[in-house]
Amino acid sequence: MYVCTYNCFFINLFIYYFRRVFKKSSPNSKLTVYLGKRDFIDHLSHIDPIDGVVLVDPDYLNGRKVFVHVLAAFRYGREDLDVLGLTFRKDLFLATQQVYPPERGGESGGESPSSRPPTRLQERLLKKLGPNAYPFYFELPSSTPASVTLQPAAGDTGKPCGVDYELRTYVDDLSGGEKANKRSTIQLAIRKLTYAPEEPAPQPTAEANKEFMISSGSLRLEATLDKEKYYHGEYISVNVLVDNNTSKSVKKIKISVRQYADICLFSTAQYKCTVAELESEEGFPIQPSQTGFCKVYTLTPLLSNNRHKRGLALDGKLKHEDTNLASSTILLDPSQKENLGIIVQYKVKVRLILGFGSSDLAVKLPFTLTHPKPVDTPPSTPTANQSSSQAPTTSVPAANQQPASAPSSSLIAANDDLIFEDFARLRLKGVMDHD
Repeated sequence: MYVCTYNCFFINLFIYYFRRVFKKSSPNSKLTVYLGKRDFIDHLSHIDPIDGVVLVDPDYLNGRKVFVHVLAAFRYGREDLDVLGLTFRKDLFLATQQVYPPERGGESGGESPSSRPPTRLQERLLKKLGPNAYPFYFELPSSTPASVTLQPAAGDTGKPCGVDYELRTYVDDLSGGEKANKRSTIQLAIRKLTYAPEEPAPQPTAEANKEFMISSGSLRLEATLDKEKYYHGEYISVNVLVDNNTSKSVKKIKISVRQYADICLFSTAQYKCTVAELESEEGFPIQPSQTGFCKVYTLTPLLSNNRHKRGLALDGKLKHEDTNLASSTILLDPSQKENLGIIVQYKVKVRLILGFGSSDLAVKLPFTLTHPKPVDTPPSTPTANQSSSQAPTTSVPAANQQPASAPSSSLIAANDDLIFEDFARLRLKGVMDHD
């Protein structure tokens, strides 16, 4: 037990002091972007800033400017259908910043590095990369959408439909110019994810009654979920209570978890898809005048059971990485729906099947599907008046906190060591170097 705790303690130290950094170079290797992470979290109270460093070759630039921009776009058509300047894409957010040569003041949400001290990550990268490295920093507004990908069909190629984020670095002679040489351009796919608030919400419950013209009494259905918020991979418990005070018989029950995706484009359209379902006849039929039927059913909505369903909303997908069903959209301001692109909601539908000649009785229970809040990491805040060697918080029991397990001065001094990991390289075919 002591050995396990001891090893976990040093693993935490390794993760803290030897931070993983993603990097990607342009095809001509004249620009390189360094980024601390690819997933940026919307905590509802604030959004993780996008901070990184660009390493340039001044001799190659020869006085030209280097820009970084962040673009959030909603693609609602395949790329191969983009013809004659018509693109099936709607830009939802764009911020641009000039990183070389540095200038004061940013454009469209990009804060100039010269007007603020570097973050802890930027400070370490600048120290390691030398004088030709320049920082960039973006803050996303609260109205920006979360990354959502619509699952393509098996034979579809190209970029899938949905809301995606792109961090683009390019060399240009004109401020904010659109044209740039592809050999000196870097495109990085990043994601914005949302975590639901930790405050408990009311337990979802629904009740419905049905009366029949040729039968006295009523059929009563009550359904309740065990909680309002579920994490991806958790099973959902549905408590069902039925009172049958009619002369009809209830044949069976169907329970399904449905995903509702509102596509907010020129007009709002809603698409629904069943992501988990069950049908049960255990304890059925419920005979006339039978009351007090009570049973708990469980379902687990998983992407692994729905990979064949085209158009299913998923959390934004990065290349060579798996993802999951899209998290529920946290809608703080209903008037900003058009800026979100895709709004995702989930409901459990409970349906009683009465058989031929009688319509069914059903209720719906909305709930939130989301990710658990991640363990707090050192914030990306300016390092002014801060100590760069702040020790991490660990969960080692007090009984095991012996002097030998404390970080040594040599380990603390190693906090400038970074683990670099390459982004998936964008393969450009047939591109000539015209610089």
